[in-house]
Amino acid sequence: MRFTIFQDTDIGARASNQDRMGYCFSRESLLMIVADGMGGHLRGEVAAQLSMQTAAALFQQAAQPRLPDPAEFLEQAFRASHQELHRYREQHGLPECPRTTVVACIIQDNMAWWAHAGDSRLYLMRDGRLATRTRDHSKVESLLNLGLITQEETETHPERNKVLNCLGSPFEPSVEVHSEYPLRSGDVILLCSDGFWSGIDDSDMARELHEEPVMEVVPRLVRRAVEHNGATADNTTALALQWDNDISDINVDDIPTLSSLGLPDGAVTTTIAIGVNPGPEADTSDLTEDEIERTITEIQHAIQRSNREPR
Repeated sequence: MRFTIFQDTDIGARASNQDRMGYCFSRESLLMIVADGMGGHLRGEVAAQLSMQTAAALFQQAAQPRLPDPAEFLEQAFRASHQELHRYREQHGLPECPRTTVVACIIQDNMAWWAHAGDSRLYLMRDGRLATRTRDHSKVESLLNLGLITQEETETHPERNKVLNCLGSPFEPSVEVHSEYPLRSGDVILLCSDGFWSGIDDSDMARELHEEPVMEVVPRLVRRAVEHNGATADNTTALALQWDNDISDINVDDIPTLSSLGLPDGAVTTTIAIGVNPGPEADTSDLTEDEIERTITEIQHAIQRSNREPR
């Protein structure tokens, strides 16, 4: 596998950043994930962190070096994350379970599989245009699908932040999985939280990610989304990958790429601090804002170091 990948996040106008993002890859398989902790409930940042770590730990165990069934893996990872959140609630005696929306993508055999719960999104862009995206599990998306409101009305609807599906709810989540989407050289896959997509035009995003490398476009779009949303800006997170940079209109010598070809069986490269599979004793709720920002900076430095390594 060869690809370019970059991720960025901004706290927006909120008191803390409850978004989490990361990726892992073995020689033959890659996992990307974005989780958006739900601030209207207790410890949203814990929900996002535990969900991401659970999926990453399962990936490390299963991708040896490939997943037997990527669609089944995504289903199992989401359900395992949901169970971990309920174990966390029981361990800490919380009145309710921490909750998070999540979107994840597996790439293997030049195919993409993805799954989501809630309104964290995946966009797949080809030749500067939007090819497909996930559909939110939200009140507004349901009204739009029923023809009760217009696309323009979704941007100002009073219930636009009402999510109908997530991990950590009292009910078993609905995990929507999309299987085996064939990838072409130059395709861009972007995962993001609602703070990002609510402030970015789809067509502008697709065009810019086609014209420039992801490491230049992603941070610019994150800043633009925060500026667009202004005083109400939510945590804003995006993780974008461009698949196989060996394309005619891009000079690959000028763009740092990652390659999985040199990884031995059983090895996984990751930006997620996996450790052991997180259990209920794993309490990340005491993280300060400085620690969160330091973690983000360390992740970015790790990406940049990996990108600079000779392939």
